[in-house]
Formats: sequence, structure tokens, C-alpha cells
Amino acid sequence: MYPEVALRELIANSLIHQDFSVTGTGPFVEIFDDRIEISNPGQPLINPLRFIDEYQSRNEALASLMRRLRICEEKGSGIDKVIHYTESGQLPAPDFRVKEKHTVAVMFAYQKLNDMDKKDKIRACYQHCCLKYVSNETMTNESLRERFQIEDQNAATASRIIKDTLNESLIKPLDPENRSRKYPKYIPAWA
Repeated sequence: MYPEVALRELIANSLIHQDFSVTGTGPFVEIFDDRIEISNPGQPLINPLRFIDEYQSRNEALASLMRRLRICEEKGSGIDKVIHYTESGQLPAPDFRVKEKHTVAVMFAYQKLNDMDKKDKIRACYQHCCLKYVSNETMTNESLRERFQIEDQNAATASRIIKDTLNESLIKPLDPENRSRKYPKYIPAWA
């Protein structure tokens, strides 16, 4: 159910980015009926919303070794691959949670779009937009429909998810001056 590449990248990241000064926690991989949680000690060095396009290693020597052993991918491409394979598998978007002393990456089991809550849809839309941006593309209603496998006649569903994500200030129109509602394109708010 879970893409092997995505799991490998998240587990490698939990090892590479762990804070060795924090004791008494992880790294851990916990498997539940509806999700897998991968946690590592320490808070991230960058905002989790920027995991897909930013990279700052806490343990560069360990990261370099793991890349040479082909345990993980090139610097900064791991979360991109996690999002790509999550989308390919039609899984809900992973959630990156920062706790007081650790960071948790959660991969969810398959859910139908109608079973996802609003925050899950917004997170998926944002991550899809980021993935498109780092791939030198832009998100559109059509690309989001493909991501969620929404039929063309239900384009309003994708429009609603985009609007909710815009309202959370996570994405923005590529061209804010363009008032045309036909074929708008979107980029992450930080771009």
C-alpha cells in the first residue's frame, strides 16, 4: 500500500536529520492500521512547509555516507520523491508534524477523496503545487484533478480545494493581475 521509495526516503531522513543531543526518543517507525509514523529526535532546521524545496542537513557526514551507500537520494530530493510516489499511489498527502522534542512524518493509507477531511485536501493541494513548482511546472485545476482522479465534469471539486488552499495562504496565482477565471495557474505562496 505504501510506496517503497517514499518509505525509504522518510526513514533515511529520520536518521540523517535526527538531533543526537536529544535523548529518550527515536528514531521510530510505528505501523498502524491507517498510517505509518516515522519519527526522529529534534525539531527540523527548516519549516516543514519548505521540506519539498529546501534542504539543510543536521548530520552532513551521515547524509553523505547514506547517499554513497544508495540508501537515500541526492541532497534535497527525498521529500520530492515522497510526494511524487504518494501522488502516484493516490494516497493522502503525508503530514509532517513538529513536536516539542521530535519530528514526525506520517504516511496515510489510501482514502477516497470524499473520506478526506478539509485539512487533508488542503495539504495535498499545497504539496502538489510545490511538487509542480520544483519540477518547473505550475499547478492547474486540471493537474489537481489528475492528482485526485477527479472526473472532468466534477472540476468544481478541484476548484473548491484550490480556493480553500488559497484561503490558507499556502498557494497564490501565478499571475495575480490576470482576472481571467479560465485556466488559472498557481504556485506556492513562498515562490
